[in-house]
Amino acid sequence: MEHTQRRPAGVARASSGLMDGLQRWLPKLVVAPTFLLVGIGIYGYMLWTGVLSFTNSSFLPSYNFVGLEQYAKLMESERWIVASWNLAIFGGLFIGICLLIGVVLAIFLDQRIRQEGAIRTIYLYPMALSMIVTGTVWRWILNPRLGLEKLMHDWGWTSFSFDWLVNSDFAIYTIVMAAVWQASGFVMALFLAGLRGVDSSIIRAARVDGASLPVIYWKIILPSLRPVFFSSVMVLAHIAIKSFDLVMAMTAGGPGYSTDLPAVFMYTHTFTRGQMGLGSASAMLMLGAILALLVPYLYSELREKRHD
Repeated sequence: MEHTQRRPAGVARASSGLMDGLQRWLPKLVVAPTFLLVGIGIYGYMLWTGVLSFTNSSFLPSYNFVGLEQYAKLMESERWIVASWNLAIFGGLFIGICLLIGVVLAIFLDQRIRQEGAIRTIYLYPMALSMIVTGTVWRWILNPRLGLEKLMHDWGWTSFSFDWLVNSDFAIYTIVMAAVWQASGFVMALFLAGLRGVDSSIIRAARVDGASLPVIYWKIILPSLRPVFFSSVMVLAHIAIKSFDLVMAMTAGGPGYSTDLPAVFMYTHTFTRGQMGLGSASAMLMLGAILALLVPYLYSELREKRHD
């Protein structure tokens, strides 16, 4: 009789232990394939690209290591220098103009205007489009034979000229225009969320002290949004460094190399010119540029949280 009473208790304990173990390990088993794919598909290939950058790989990978030879070739390449300079122009203007427009639009919408939801949707809509679509549309708009210039000529303004898209001195600025049009609404959304999180009592106290609305925003509210500024710069810098599809859709790097960016340089030399080692070296320098921006930001954020 005692034996028959002990068996169900042991089975119950075993079943309970099995369920506890299943509950403990099931989440890990569910996310394990994702971590595996991320580890191999992202970090594994990043490591592999770094290895190839020290080899003389051409159309296919090889493991004949040549040290820093590919990086030396990269620094001596006129096209890489042009691409880097274009990135400095594009990135600086893109980040600066997006921040300016985003802040102004956010302050405008923060005044609780009528139809705010519809206006916010209109500003955010470009972000829903892919860079390929944006580049194609802007290529049509700026094409002298199809877009804005032709429209003005049809309206009788025959002296109007806007040939930046095919002018090597100004083509890079057309890329800036298209990128700003797409990303400024996203920056606006970030700052609007930050503005809505500011304590309204601070604004009321400043108003009681006689501060005007521009002074309140400039000296009180915007300085308190430093994390939003940092986050916006990080996102925009990442977009600028890896910009490829927008350039390919609008100019394909032309005229000549006037709109060449490091991402276009990397793709061209890796997949069309059979210089995989050189392309890998350029990819690693792009990764280094992103890390140079990301690591100090993460360090400052973690340091502030530690002090808090």
